[in-house]
Order: sequence, then structure tokens, then C-alpha cells
Amino acid sequence: MHKHHSALGLATALRPVQPVTLLRPHAAARAARFFVEKFQGRSMYAVKANPSPELIRILWDNGITHYDVASIAEVRLVASILPQATLCFMHPVKAEEAIAEAYFDHGVRTFSLDSIEELDKICRATNDATDLTLCVRLRVSSEMSKLSLASKFGVDVNEARELLFRTRQVADALGICFHVGSQAMSPSAYVQAMERVRAAIVSASVTVDVIDVGGGFPSVYPGMEPPALEAYFGAIHDAFESLPVSYSSELWCEPGRALSAEYASLLVRVERRRGDELYINDGAYGALFDAAHIGWRFPVKLLRDEPSRARNVAFSFYGPTCDDMDRMAGPFMLPADIDAGDYIEIGMLGAYGCAMRTGFNGFTAGERVIMEDEPMATLYVADDEAREAVSSNVIKL
Repeated sequence: MHKHHSALGLATALRPVQPVTLLRPHAAARAARFFVEKFQGRSMYAVKANPSPELIRILWDNGITHYDVASIAEVRLVASILPQATLCFMHPVKAEEAIAEAYFDHGVRTFSLDSIEELDKICRATNDATDLTLCVRLRVSSEMSKLSLASKFGVDVNEARELLFRTRQVADALGICFHVGSQAMSPSAYVQAMERVRAAIVSASVTVDVIDVGGGFPSVYPGMEPPALEAYFGAIHDAFESLPVSYSSELWCEPGRALSAEYASLLVRVERRRGDELYINDGAYGALFDAAHIGWRFPVKLLRDEPSRARNVAFSFYGPTCDDMDRMAGPFMLPADIDAGDYIEIGMLGAYGCAMRTGFNGFTAGERVIMEDEPMATLYVADDEAREAVSSNVIKL
């Protein structure tokens, strides 16, 4: 894999025809060390955010030893890359065969569930194993997050008593987990969820060994500038300390976006301009799935040798396929004189962008290049002035 010092240098030197994925291993390493050092508990990477083997190894090398896997394919992937890693199968609805393979072939001992049916399935699949950590997933609010995860999984706190009691009887360690939704914009989301955890514990009168606050830790995008991650960590720890659990209980979290977003960006070329619409060579069926289907706005930057002096205006993007659905509404703020042949860097695509890419219509991923420059935005630069410099491409509307 090639290395280059900057996105601008790469664009001007190589003039690539295909989109280029720009990888920043140092950014992922910095994020991992931040969570390991500052979160007062166990941080495990949610593999679904970006299952890149290179990224998984970077996180391991920087202290992430536990991995949240949601399918047997993810179990196999991480086990093949890092046989020493601890895998936690945190999807609440799993095939019985997947549970059995995970347990007997890959040493998985931690599973999540949100129903009596799933509990019975786990017991059958593991031959009533006595060394399981079983985490009951509660349904909590996603009102403070940009993407809800409140409707598909989770037992309501008012219905959790029997499930917690029965799980406690068969589990070596009992956990309670939840997910406040993706891109949580306030630490209060976790505090409110912890109050539901408290109510569930009191109602069931069970001893709880693990509290897993899930994912939802944010990154920086245009119009989405969250508080510092330390504020989230502090609020979570204070809420955890006040729960009716034993002194030996463990606190876990499952960052996905927060560990991977800054790892990758995308270099694209403008193939045509039609008014305020730019036709680019990647799109909804590539790394820009979220920009198309849920209206996610990513930071963008025009890459030219001579910086544009034109004012920034709002553009939308069309991707390269023949599909009308291959459209990213934005708005993406770029100089008014942008035109065909120009290059754009689209940032913060390490989370979900690379993972959602397809080969539809014959448009596939181009080259991947390791970059030495900083990501377009960051939550991990301690100095405020340095953070502002790195984040200068995030346009506030």
C-alpha cells in the first residue's frame, strides 16, 4: 500500500481516475489510546462500523483487546486476525448454529439477548454451559441521537424482571446492556439510560456483574459538533457509581464510529457540473451510502494547487451509477467556481462508509493510500487551537 504526505499532494501529483480511499492509521491509533486511557472501564470495538483487518490490528496494537461482533462472519474474521482477542457476540437475535460455532469453535463466552426465547436458544446451543456472560439488552430512548436504535432490539424496563431473573440463574456473569442510538449528541443520553438500568435492577432484585453502555459515542460532522468525549465518560462513570451493583461490577462500552470515523476519507473527482449539482465518481452504492439514504452530511474540501477565492455555496452530489437514487442531497459547502476535473476530499468516512460499499453497476473501490496528514475533523486533539485547525473544514450552518 502506497503512502502519501497529504490529500492535496496526492490529488495534484497522481490525478487519479478512480476514487481513492485515504487511510490514516495514526488517527485510529490515537482514538484507541484515548478510549483505553480515559474511559473508566472496558472499551470494545464494534466491528460493524468498519471490519477492515488493518484497522482491527491497529486498534489491537493500541490497547483494544475486546471486540463487539454481531454475526458469525465477524466472529470468524476477528478470530482469524487476532486469536488472542476477546469476542462478545452482542446481536440480540442469533442463529442457533452461529451461537454454537462461536462458543465451541471460537471461544466466545459473552452473548447478548432481549427475550426468553433467545436465552433458551443460547442455553441449547452451548449445551447449558456454565461459563457464560449473558447481557440482557434494555430498550432505551434514542431521542438525543442522530440515528435511532430504539425500535428493533431491547426489552422494555417494565418487562425485564422475569428475563433478568431467569438469565441470572443460568449465567456465570449477568450483564445489562443498552444502546442510546448512533451519534449521541449529549452525555445526558447515557445518564437517562442508566436510570432505566437502575429501575430494572431494583425491580428484578438481581446481582449484576456487567453494565455495558453500548455505542453511540459521536464524531464531528457539519452541523454536529458534540461536547468533548471526556464529558460523556464522566457522566457515564458517575451514573455507574450510583447504581445498586457490587464493587466488583465491570463497566463496558462499545464504540464503533468514535474509533473508526477519523481513520478514512475519500478522494473523488468531479466528472460534471450541472448548476448546483456535481457528478462525482463515488456515491450511494459506494462509500456514501449514509449521505444518500439518511441524509448524513460529511465534511468536504476542494483540493487545488491554487486555493479558490470564491465563496462557499451549497451543492448536492450525484454518484456514478445509472440510478436516480444515487444522489447525496447535502448540502455540501464548496467554492462556487468548482467544476469538472476538480478533486474533493470527503472526510470522516472510516465509520460505515467503507463497510457499506458495493460493486453495483461495475463501480468498485479504487486504490487505498496511507496518509500522513490529519483527518478533516477530530475529537482527539487535546489542544483547542490545534483541534480548531484540524476541524477547519467542518462548516457550521
